[in-house]
Amino acid sequence: MKISGKTRVCGIIGDPVEHSLSPVMHNAAFEELNLDFVYVAFRVRREELGEAIIGARSLNLHGLNVTMPHKNAAMKYLDEIDSTARSIGAVNTILNKEGRLIGYNTDGIGALKALKENGITPKGKKLLLLGAGGAGKAIAFHAAQEAEELVILNRTPQKAKKLAEALRKESNKKINGNAFSIEIMKKELRDADILVNATSVGMHPDVNQSLVSPSLLKPDLCVMDIIYNPLETKLAKDAKAVGAKVVPGIEMLAYQGAASFKIWTNHPAPVKVMKQTALNKLSESGVYY
Repeated sequence: MKISGKTRVCGIIGDPVEHSLSPVMHNAAFEELNLDFVYVAFRVRREELGEAIIGARSLNLHGLNVTMPHKNAAMKYLDEIDSTARSIGAVNTILNKEGRLIGYNTDGIGALKALKENGITPKGKKLLLLGAGGAGKAIAFHAAQEAEELVILNRTPQKAKKLAEALRKESNKKINGNAFSIEIMKKELRDADILVNATSVGMHPDVNQSLVSPSLLKPDLCVMDIIYNPLETKLAKDAKAVGAKVVPGIEMLAYQGAASFKIWTNHPAPVKVMKQTALNKLSESGVYY
């Protein structure tokens, strides 16, 4: 990689950010397409967010990814918000377009693309979504446009119900929110076609945890866990054991990154390269399973 005075700089802001796979993914993609870009990680504390975004504009950074805990708060510092990101209430991508900072959200796009690229279409199906947080909200927004039925379960039921109510106003689909419980999970999984875990349950180091009892899983179910550390969560292992179709979290990571890449460069992303680079980085580390 050659860096010059013309090299465009992209990056990711968050806290923590040292664990991010985005730098290796995007730099591999830039190199693959021979683009004069570089991608770096910036640790930005919550109280420094405004200054960081002002600094990004002043330094003429070309684009940013935004990760926790800044996806909601970053919106107030931008000049323009894409309509999808505004509906979701969070951004994960920023484009500096001639000094104007524009916010986007590619999380939901990445999740739906990951399903479709693995042969699963939500159209006409019932999708059960666990979690109504940042990623869950983005996935719910896009799933509501395609799935015939969407059920959102969350530990704080009011959050799931509020999200479902907002989505119903924009759609004529059957959309409901409820509390997370074993009984409700059992009932909703009976006729669910797709199960998506958008919570952090099962993430390293708590790799033996899952929100779903193995007895509730079935062979005709598709299971996607957005967690990519470990590469195969307990939920994914349990689903595989009963013969269910499994879409790993690394798929969503790659496709949401690819959508950001297209926004910044106006080039289709080399998704296979991004995915393989991320997998290689994970395999190099002794803490991933």
